[in-house]
Amino acid sequence: MATVALTMDTFEKTILEGGTVFVDFWASWCGPCLQFAPNYEAAAEANPDLVFAKVDTEDQQQLAAAMNITSIPTIMAFKDGIGVFAQAGALPRPVLDDLVSQVRELDMDQVREQLAREEGGQAS
Repeated sequence: MATVALTMDTFEKTILEGGTVFVDFWASWCGPCLQFAPNYEAAAEANPDLVFAKVDTEDQQQLAAAMNITSIPTIMAFKDGIGVFAQAGALPRPVLDDLVSQVRELDMDQVREQLAREEGGQAS
């Protein structure tokens, strides 16, 4: 499956309804972004059951600002509507593949429990 371009209008819906969603924040003038793009596209093709999206930070400056993007490329991962990973920098393909595997294997019940503890002031 090819990557999907996200905008301010489609971002939230995609994150909330997409299951597992990876988002690459990039720009056409960014050398590392262009080097990372083939790895990201290959990961999208290898994992057609997941959503691989891209946000052009030049075109979607308001969205990039809302997501606190200060360096590109930045990759984020969301699972069941919850942000589970964010890192700036172009990931080598083996590292990206490992990230995809780790996000797939996340136990979201445990993630939600941990978030509830953190929001509740460590009450358990």
